[in-house]
Amino acid sequence: MHTLPLLRDRTKLAIVDAHHHLWDLAAGHYPWLQDEYQGAAFFLGEYQTLRRNYLAPEYLRDTSGYNVIASVHVEAERSRSEQVDETHWLHEVRHSTGLPSVVVPHVSFIQADRDDILASHARYPEVRGIRSKPVTARSPQESVRGQAGTMQDPRWLEGLSALERYGFSWDLRVPFWHLAEAAEVAATFPRIRIAINHTGLPWDRSDEGLSQWRTGLAALAAHPNVFIKLSEFGLAGGRWDEQSNRRVIRDAVAIFGTERAMFASNLPVSSISASFGVIVETVLGALADYDDLAIGRVFSQNAMAFYRIDARGW
Repeated sequence: MHTLPLLRDRTKLAIVDAHHHLWDLAAGHYPWLQDEYQGAAFFLGEYQTLRRNYLAPEYLRDTSGYNVIASVHVEAERSRSEQVDETHWLHEVRHSTGLPSVVVPHVSFIQADRDDILASHARYPEVRGIRSKPVTARSPQESVRGQAGTMQDPRWLEGLSALERYGFSWDLRVPFWHLAEAAEVAATFPRIRIAINHTGLPWDRSDEGLSQWRTGLAALAAHPNVFIKLSEFGLAGGRWDEQSNRRVIRDAVAIFGTERAMFASNLPVSSISASFGVIVETVLGALADYDDLAIGRVFSQNAMAFYRIDARGW
């Protein structure tokens, strides 16, 4: 069982936030934030509150009262013509503010200049991996299997394989009905470390939906190169279901173990549904039966190892 002092005093719990975003709308072009508003088409629903600058001061404000010792910035859907510009900007932000600690930029695995973009990212010292989203189906009832840009596309797989050349990890972001396919990819590339984003996006909280989600996670967990981020539990319309969220967290940790699960906030996107404090308390509540060593792994140590973070500067 856990020892109460650590869990009572949240200020002493070291946190590595394994997934968040920053953006300056004057410094770059973010189509989803600056172009035509998509409204309810966004996976969490209305996101008007996100269409503003979100910089280091805002992140520090939102995480105040908690001991965040390091963070991982994951690409924020900046214009795909500005992929390296985002990496450059983030290194400037890190130099002036101390965060983010490391960076996970974007490159499409099928873009014509993929190798040049990868090489350019690799010149920046804090780049640790790549997030590149495959083409996915809109629902579990549809299939895009084998189409261009999917996880079966030979050119897409060739692009993924290029990460190994740089020692980059891959941030995997697909809805739960594609997790089993992602496990096939993980089996093909055992030397590429993979981080499942947003707990595998278990949007369907019915027994049938969660069963399919757990099956997909179990297939991925069979491969030791795969880790999972405990993040983004919000549901459509900005709904936060505390009881269901705790169940999802417990199930994910039971499948992957505390050695391959990482806490992450997904700020500021997660603020549509919950504050940083609510997210932390929800994860801690779900892990109440785990001891302090396990909680320390989930909240900091696993992310530091996966993303090769030196938190001494924080």
